[in-house]
Amino acid sequence: MFKMFLLIVLAIGTLILIIRFLSKTSFLHILLNKYRSFEDWFHVYQSYKIPQYNENNNLQENLLHGKVSTYLNSLASLEDSQFTNLFTGSKCNDIILNLDANQTVVDTFLGARVYWTNGVKELTMRFRKKDKRRILRPYLQHVLSVAEENESKQREIRLHFNLYDNGRCCWRSIPFTHPATMDSVVLDGDVKNKVKSDLELFLKSKQYYNKLGRVWKRSYLLYGPSGTGKSSFVAAMARFLCYDVYDIDLSTVSDVSDLKLLLLQTKSKSLILVEGIDKFLLSSEKSTAAGMLNLMDGVTSCCGEERVLVFTMNGKDRIGDGDGDYQTAMMRPGRIDVKVEFPLCDFSTFKNLAGNYLGVKDHKLFGQVEEGFQNGSSLSPAQIGELLISNRTSPTRAFKSVITALQQHQPNKQVDKVGAKSSDNGSGQPMDDGLLCRESVHTVREFRKLYGLFKGSRRKEEPPLDLSSIEKSGSRHDQT
Repeated sequence: MFKMFLLIVLAIGTLILIIRFLSKTSFLHILLNKYRSFEDWFHVYQSYKIPQYNENNNLQENLLHGKVSTYLNSLASLEDSQFTNLFTGSKCNDIILNLDANQTVVDTFLGARVYWTNGVKELTMRFRKKDKRRILRPYLQHVLSVAEENESKQREIRLHFNLYDNGRCCWRSIPFTHPATMDSVVLDGDVKNKVKSDLELFLKSKQYYNKLGRVWKRSYLLYGPSGTGKSSFVAAMARFLCYDVYDIDLSTVSDVSDLKLLLLQTKSKSLILVEGIDKFLLSSEKSTAAGMLNLMDGVTSCCGEERVLVFTMNGKDRIGDGDGDYQTAMMRPGRIDVKVEFPLCDFSTFKNLAGNYLGVKDHKLFGQVEEGFQNGSSLSPAQIGELLISNRTSPTRAFKSVITALQQHQPNKQVDKVGAKSSDNGSGQPMDDGLLCRESVHTVREFRKLYGLFKGSRRKEEPPLDLSSIEKSGSRHDQT
């Protein structure tokens, strides 16, 4: 009796050791998979394919494919797949799991197992046919709701750019990390608020546009000299709307067909950007230029909703030539809804820049800066921003450099003593905007003395000599 009890204890102990050993290996997992494969032989399965593009035309992406991909990447069972891709998210500490090609992940819903396989440009869903009527529609609704919830939580704006791949135009994308916001961009407060109000109203106007029978889109024209902040304002618009940006590079577009193909591949809730449209219209053939204008309000522009089109140019009056006035055609009602001008910097814009860059709301040198603007000087916000950044450790030095730059850009006026004293940026380095160095100042003084000796008594009768061109040439000679 005792021997029998001892044998039982030894058998149980051995069994426990074997189970513990197998639990540390993949044997149980392999055994479970073999059992499920054996069980599958006695069931009929129903399969559904979800292609990446609608109707196999490789033009418009199937939105359901994107929703299902988002859902599958959130499944905990994704970690059990044999091959899983790991990517970094929008933050460096975020890790995103992505199902590898030709791999299968298992999901459960209402007690039924659903198998998903990631194929080439398609996803395949498979489950037992007896569960079809019970879970198909509820399960798809569950997938869509979870995907939308995850997208809202992990919404990431992306920048799409066009290129040629295998002989056709296509889009590639990267995360959009531009930090500009509506609060940080420098623009007239009233103009900025009007644009924000217009965008907010557009977001709420889906039913209104449908009632009118119009496409739910809005087009903006941003025009002004280079360096006035048009591109930064586009980035701020995208962040305000939380829209992806599709930046169309017109230099890679050969004809109207490429433009149509690119537009058809864009998604809803997107901002479509065309920079430098004035140069494109003037340098392109008539057919291509006319095709671009037709895309603004033609039939192709109707393939998608909730889109914002933004066009930029350096001057609204630059579009036009001897053969045809593209400005009139582009400004036709229905093509451009809102026009926003980005002028050169004035004193109010300068104060905004000083507050943003240096945190200074008022300064004793503001009066001289305002006087410089009143005298007709013109600088772009980008030029002033560079001066403020390079002298950000000393607001006084920064504002003196701005005063000197304004004096240099005054029409038909030479640099005074303040400009000569401020011929550096405070760091011992000469300014790059054409200020006079000491040697050039001495050369001009000597020239004045010689000029006085030759002209003598006629000095009062003749108008004074304009030395601005001579000073500039002397400065350039010394710099070389």
